[in-house]
Amino acid sequence: MSVERFIRFEDEKGTILYGEPTASDLNGDLEGKSVPVLRGDPFAGLSKAGHTAVVTKLTLKLLCPLDSTPIVIGIGLNYAHHAKESNLSVPSYPVVFTKPPDALAGPYDTISIHPSAQSQLDYEGELTVIIGRDAKNVSEAEALNYVLGYTAGNDVSARNFQLPASVSGNQFSYAKSFDKFAPVGPSVLLQKEGVDPHKLNYVTKVNGEKRQGTGTDDMIWSVSKIIEHLSRGTTLRRGTVIMTGTPSGVGLFMEPKGFLGDGDVVEVVVEGVGGLKNRVVFEKA
Repeated sequence: MSVERFIRFEDEKGTILYGEPTASDLNGDLEGKSVPVLRGDPFAGLSKAGHTAVVTKLTLKLLCPLDSTPIVIGIGLNYAHHAKESNLSVPSYPVVFTKPPDALAGPYDTISIHPSAQSQLDYEGELTVIIGRDAKNVSEAEALNYVLGYTAGNDVSARNFQLPASVSGNQFSYAKSFDKFAPVGPSVLLQKEGVDPHKLNYVTKVNGEKRQGTGTDDMIWSVSKIIEHLSRGTTLRRGTVIMTGTPSGVGLFMEPKGFLGDGDVVEVVVEGVGGLKNRVVFEKA
């Protein structure tokens, strides 16, 4: 049987492995669970190794499913309900910004927040796409052939550096580019026949309270259209992470505001992928 999804983890001997959790495994935290071990790597191919290993629990060794990325690309204003709540008109092309490689973080990592980014710290739960092979000038029809798979992501954002335009010049990247501002995981649902990224549901919770809930069918630009746009005259390198936009319910548009505080825990749970759970910890000035 083919591999449907994978995680990257450290076992009790300190060895970094790939494994395949079951759908039921994804209903809770994965540490302490025994999973079938996979041989190979996600880009060259994964296959079942024929034995199991335990995801180390005490040291929180469920790792980011990618050991690195060349870049994280974000898409803004890509859900119809989010566009409505923000009272913004939808442009002709997707809103694009980037995060550096060091923004990547694991699904259970603690995110340390610099004092200057604490006043309006926000979450954005997102379906996240991982590019499986170099892509350039890819058509919409062929785009999913370049996708490795899908995972959950949180586009952590320091709104005080993003808004208003007099502060940021309408540039998003700086506000979203601090270290560990792009946690993803816990698993990657591999792209293959029968997997439709526009028929998934996901929720975002803060301290257990539901803040966002959507079906990916509310996307304005599909995954294929996003890849076509991003690869136009530009090479998307293998391992590129694309955060495809957030639905309504971000803290910025709540009344009173729903910004994150010291010690808050953000969960993003995507159907078929599982949930990431990251605590934010404010650094002292």
